[in-house]
Amino acid sequence: MGDDHSHSSRGSATKSWLDRIAAIFTAEPQDLSDLVEVINEAAMRKLIDNDTQSMLQGVLDVSKMRARDIMVPRSQMATINIDQSLEQMMPLLLENNHSRYPVVNEDKDHIEGILLVKDLLQHSLQGNTEWNLRDLLRPAVIIPESKRVDALLKEFRQKRYHMAIVVDEYGGVSGLITIEDILEQIVGEIEDEHDDEEDVDIKKMASHVYQVSALTPVDEFNESFGTSFDEEEAGTIGGIVLHAFGHMPEKGETIELQNLTFKVSKANSRRLVQLQVIRAKTAADTSALQKD
Repeated sequence: MGDDHSHSSRGSATKSWLDRIAAIFTAEPQDLSDLVEVINEAAMRKLIDNDTQSMLQGVLDVSKMRARDIMVPRSQMATINIDQSLEQMMPLLLENNHSRYPVVNEDKDHIEGILLVKDLLQHSLQGNTEWNLRDLLRPAVIIPESKRVDALLKEFRQKRYHMAIVVDEYGGVSGLITIEDILEQIVGEIEDEHDDEEDVDIKKMASHVYQVSALTPVDEFNESFGTSFDEEEAGTIGGIVLHAFGHMPEKGETIELQNLTFKVSKANSRRLVQLQVIRAKTAADTSALQKD
């Protein structure tokens, strides 16, 4: 009897939640706040797990985004010049490990096309000593900064291309966007076999140099470095650093906080990923070096 009542209660709760979803779609809400509320309530009731909640929230977020919001900015685009030889390209290809690259003529406003590394590899294996890079290029897909991200994802899937060049209202190149950039808004950071493993939050690289995950909790960072960053300001050291910058920093930017130098080692359009932290050398360190 008790069990029947328990099953009935759970069934009623589930039905009530489903009824609410049905009611929302039937009512055709003017904004997404009702959907967000239902998703959050479903997570609280353990009807969906946290990962599912995050993915659903990501889908809703993508529906409000424009290409300019998540594109790789022009300054961070890895490009190949149309006049480069295979030998000249190799350092760039090995450093970035991308599957495709925009090919430019003189500057990034003049896109000749998109080079797929697999096309280059196939051509190289054929043993051709004389070849023209233009013959390997795929057409570049050009989109405006205002392009809706959800519409772009649909085009990526339907037309089977993976990269688009983003231009501003004057036709100048603003950046690029890939299908992976969009999917990461939904499922989070996508790591591949070329990405560095980041299982360890804090890794010592040299006597005063550390590699630190931006997701390192503030209390853990404070304990390791003897700092006093406020946990109320942000939960992770990446949040602290981002707040201090006041903007989304690019790779290589530095800032000094509490006698530490923070250098951005890895970042994407949405968040910091990896930081290099450098301790200032103390008088004791200098004295020890002089004795040596």
